[in-house]
Amino acid sequence: MTKQEILDAIPHRDPFLMVDEVIERSDRRIVGVKTFDGREWFFAGHYPGYPLVPGVLLCEAAMQCGAILLARHFSISADENKVPVATRINNVRFKRMVRPGEKIVMEVELTERLADAFFLNAKVSVDGQAAVRFEFACTAAGK
Repeated sequence: MTKQEILDAIPHRDPFLMVDEVIERSDRRIVGVKTFDGREWFFAGHYPGYPLVPGVLLCEAAMQCGAILLARHFSISADENKVPVATRINNVRFKRMVRPGEKIVMEVELTERLADAFFLNAKVSVDGQAAVRFEFACTAAGK
């Protein structure tokens, strides 16, 4: 997917867009990447002298990939009146810190759909090492 296709699929924008590129996508699975170059706003305070990507932002990045995956299911676009929202996050396991200059790979898989509720599994890794794994659910909400 191109950057424009990503922007067309979800409402997130810089500085909070956490997906640089989608390298694989099917109806049930997506793989995206994001490189943290060290200039991101959060590094100034998390933590000065030892900057780390906050774990909650690693989860957010994977959930944005999930939103891109589900955009065609929801018929959501930047022009419509619905946005993807997380409704649940479970079994979060942080395995590795992510530092400036590192590229994360986000793998998200749709495991179940019940009406307009979608259940997904996510894994974020760096150089083949898991940084975080979790399960989440989302739906579309009106603006």
